[in-house]
This record gives sequence, structure tokens and C-alpha cells, in this order.
Amino acid sequence: MAKRDFLAVSDLTRDEILRLFDLAGRIKSGAYREAPLAGKTLAMIFAKSSTRTRVSFEVGAYQLGGQALFLSSRDIHLGRGEPIPDTARVLSRYVDGIMIRTFDHGEVEELARHATIPVINGLTDLSHPCQVLADLFTVREALSTWEGKRIAWVGDGNNMANSWIEAAQVLGFELRLACPEGYEPSRAIFERALAAGACLSITEAPEEAVEGAHVVSTDVWASMGQEEEAEARRNAFRGYTVDPDLMKLADPKAIFLHCLPAHRGEEVTADVIEGPQSRVWDEAENRLHVQKALLATLMG
Repeated sequence: MAKRDFLAVSDLTRDEILRLFDLAGRIKSGAYREAPLAGKTLAMIFAKSSTRTRVSFEVGAYQLGGQALFLSSRDIHLGRGEPIPDTARVLSRYVDGIMIRTFDHGEVEELARHATIPVINGLTDLSHPCQVLADLFTVREALSTWEGKRIAWVGDGNNMANSWIEAAQVLGFELRLACPEGYEPSRAIFERALAAGACLSITEAPEEAVEGAHVVSTDVWASMGQEEEAEARRNAFRGYTVDPDLMKLADPKAIFLHCLPAHRGEEVTADVIEGPQSRVWDEAENRLHVQKALLATLMG
């Protein structure tokens, strides 16, 4: 069987996502008892630090009967100039799958091109597909479906925004993005999704994006590696805080999502993230269940 990689949400079809979520639901409920990773090892390469990605993949591999190896880029030769194709070929001889969390998306694509085992994108500066799968699973749990729903993204047009755009392309829900000028999502990803018929709009007014939305989602204003831009970004994103007044514009039954870590008082207020509409902790837990389904599907 040809190996499958998961580098972007658009690598999966709508039916594959539905099957993945059905499996994740069985895993979460305890109905799935199999150990498809028995005797198998997942290599986890980290160029960026992590809480949720590391713990969920490591625990997930263990619970499926396998094991995970934590490989910091500081500790392996990849971080000392070994060509990516060489690392890909060597790891393919040792382990059964690779998860990588790094800066440059091109590195992940190159790793996947040269590896003979499945490669999973744990996060790049361009996309965060595992997180958006967990978010979509959370939407399905909370609202029963994303069909006919309006999802609002407020803030930076970052890797999360790009993956939400790809999800809208594959699944067909309406996505409205509110981003300040100069902080829009990837033009290539946006235009590709539009050309494929995705229902997308982008505005500089958060109120416009959130009006009538069933899901309101945001992320930090300065992501990892952008610390030096933090002050400039705080100024650019003034007015983009998800607070109770903004949430009142959404559908009365709307849920709030945030991929974490969160900076209370910046992109979201404490009373929203801790409030009754927040599904942030379910969303974080669902990283484990959805990624277990992904590991079982790609490596099992």
C-alpha cells in the first residue's frame, strides 16, 4: 500500500475526514480497544517547543500500543546541517512514522518527499492541520455538524487561519476572517480555496466576521518566532480582542475556540475563555483522540 502523509487539511477528502472523526469518536468513548501501533515507533522531530503537540502524540502512540521518540532539532544532526533527504532516508530505516513541528513548511514537504514512511505535519509557520482537525471534531461534538454553519476567525492570518481556509474548501462551511491590513492569510491558499468554490470572505472588521457566527476562533497575536514583533503586533491588533461584546454579535449558541497557549487580555478576555461558550479544554483534549485516529489510519 502506498504511504500516506498528512501535511495539510486538504490532503484529506471530506469522506476521509468523516471516517477519521468516526474513529476518533470511538476512541474517545472507549469503544476502540485495538493496538494498531504495537511494535511500531513514531519519531517526533521538534524545532519548536510544544505542550499539546508533544504530549498528545506521545501519549497517543503509547495508548495505541506503540512508542514515540522525542527528537529535538538541537539533539539530532538535522539541526547541525545534515540535509533533510538524508535524515528522511535514515529515519525511514528505523521507525514507522515521523511527526515534525518546525518553522519552514518547505522542510516538511521535503522530508515527506524523501521518507518512505508516513510524515505528519505537527505545525509549521504555514499550517497547523492537526489542530484544525481537533477544532472541527470539537465543532461536531458541540454543534452536531459544521454543515450550514458560519465560522469566524478573528486576528492574525497565521498558520491556523490558513488551515481553517483549507478546511472550508474541503468541507464547505462558511468561513469569515477578520485580519488587520498586512496580517492577512496566505494569498495562494486563499485563492486556491476560492477557485475550488469555498465560501470565504475577509474583512478588517471583527464585528463583520463574528455577526451570526456559530463558531468564533482566535489565536495569539505573536506566534513562536515573532517575539520581536510583539509590540508592533499589539498595536496592529488593537480592537481584535474577542470579548463578551464581540461574542454577543455571534449566534446565541455560538462556541469559542482557541488553540492555546492564550494571552488573556490580548486576543481574548478571561471571561470569554473561562466562560460558558468556551470549548477550549474539550478542543485541547480532542487533539489526543483525533491524532490517535490519524496515527491508526496512517501507521496502523
